[in-house]
Amino acid sequence: MTTPTRDDLIDFVYEEARMLDDGRFDEWLDLWTHDSYYWMPLDYNQEDAKHVTSLLHEDAFMRKLRVERFKGERTFSQKPKTRCHHVLNRPFIDHMDEEKGEYVTHTAFHYVETRLDDQILLAATARHELKLIEGKLKITHKRVDLLNSDAAFGNIQMFL
Repeated sequence: MTTPTRDDLIDFVYEEARMLDDGRFDEWLDLWTHDSYYWMPLDYNQEDAKHVTSLLHEDAFMRKLRVERFKGERTFSQKPKTRCHHVLNRPFIDHMDEEKGEYVTHTAFHYVETRLDDQILLAATARHELKLIEGKLKITHKRVDLLNSDAAFGNIQMFL
């Protein structure tokens, strides 16, 4: 890919969600740069990821650890495995800097997670900061804002 089109950026966001729904976690890990972060703020309009408590703030090591734990045969709390489903609105393209190869998308979505008799539904928005590296789009930063981030949550096992 030389310069991604708007459709390429939109397809990237859809494909990431599909990877998570299909359980293709190793492919999902490959979408990220080595220095990227996956952030889910605790507070509405939270700006600080480092000095204020967040629901999650994961670097490459933590994302890989989460995937390994989830896939592990000895993770008895995941027998049977949790499953998820993303329903995405069409992503907006908020920024395109073709010279720098940097792009930003904004996507509203609903997330359903289920395991045994339990099912949760969350509404959220995702902001993907993407960079074109060696002809491939990579995630440099992903922020997921839950609509009700200030609510009490049980365990969210999967990936929003």
